[in-house]
Amino acid sequence: MSRLVMKFGGTSVASPDRIKRAAKRVAREVANGHDVIVVVSAMAGKTNELIGWVDETSPFYDAREYDAVVSSGENVTAGLMALTLQDMNIPARSWQGWQVPLRTNGTHGSARIEEIPTANMDARFADGMRVAVVAGFQGISPEGRITTLGRGGSDTTAVAFAAAHDAVRCDIYTDVDGVYTTDPRITSKARKLDRIAFEEMLELASLGAKVLQTRSVELAMRYRVKLRVLSSFEEYDETAGTLVCAEDEILESNVVSGVAYSRDEAKMTLLGVEDRPGIAAAIFGPLSEAAVNVDMIVQNISEGGKTDMTFSCPVDQVGRARRALEEARAAGAYDYAELIADQEVSKVSVVGIGMRSHAGVAARMFQSLRDENVNIKVITTSEIKISVLIDRKYMELAVQALHDAFGLDRIGQPTGL
Repeated sequence: MSRLVMKFGGTSVASPDRIKRAAKRVAREVANGHDVIVVVSAMAGKTNELIGWVDETSPFYDAREYDAVVSSGENVTAGLMALTLQDMNIPARSWQGWQVPLRTNGTHGSARIEEIPTANMDARFADGMRVAVVAGFQGISPEGRITTLGRGGSDTTAVAFAAAHDAVRCDIYTDVDGVYTTDPRITSKARKLDRIAFEEMLELASLGAKVLQTRSVELAMRYRVKLRVLSSFEEYDETAGTLVCAEDEILESNVVSGVAYSRDEAKMTLLGVEDRPGIAAAIFGPLSEAAVNVDMIVQNISEGGKTDMTFSCPVDQVGRARRALEEARAAGAYDYAELIADQEVSKVSVVGIGMRSHAGVAARMFQSLRDENVNIKVITTSEIKISVLIDRKYMELAVQALHDAFGLDRIGQPTGL
């Protein structure tokens, strides 16, 4: 019998009534002949509450006990979902990470999945179980301790189960009805995409789109797991949501499929750095050790043996970055004339696999921003993405302008490039 994975996010299971609504969707898939693996998040707000309790109890907490506490929210939801399905006469059983077992490495708080053996669950399905309700976000370390996969880890759990069990699809139920060309809260012209390529979704997720966790998209792309993003609160339709799939399953790619943004960025510049071999390693090595997420990097042309180095990072990591750079300087790793941090910038990006075969995307993007008098501070590109760093006060204007410039309100029709 075919396997289907269904993942329900926190808002979809926020109360017993919502769990019942989700259970009805599961029942429909069972009636369609699937064995179903349901992956659940904690009820909306519960994980934050648990984290708050940990911080209040022990500001310098043991990460192993942190995982033991914050993983409990998913256990509650899994049990309630299994009970609800049983009341609907559907053979269901809840599974915690250690019972599967979902094996991870020992990095508490952000563990990575190493293996999901299927024999245990296969045997239960063979004995008549129709639904396995799995607590998302959690696994078990080599030492036998509970681990968690990081925020949004239930998405990764769901995709990993779909890959391990060769599922026909992995449906991600959330509070939005699909993947949009941009944030509908910024422009009412945003349009839902029927399909989007793995690579595009990966770029959008990494650039600030909140629909799917980045690691889950990476995993889906590696194992070619079809993902469908759809709403728990909309009436069911076979064509509902957005299918995230391989590029060759999309008949005609859009030149640009979406505009993403990251609001709270910072631009940091080291002025007067010695221009010599190894200087980049000397700068970015300490930043990596300090867990600073460096993104855009620009180095100016050398003049008089000196250069300037600019990079972006999340604004809440500026203090950590500054400390790491200053400590490396004090240790004699390098010197610089001045360190400038601009904490009032945002990143805006256009993404589309159609860029590979169409010229003029950059020109249109830059022309559109110029027409709105938006100054570009930093530019980076990849094969299917162009990102710019701009003043934060112009972020929403830039998103709206780029959405219009590439005709994303007419998605599915030629953009004229």
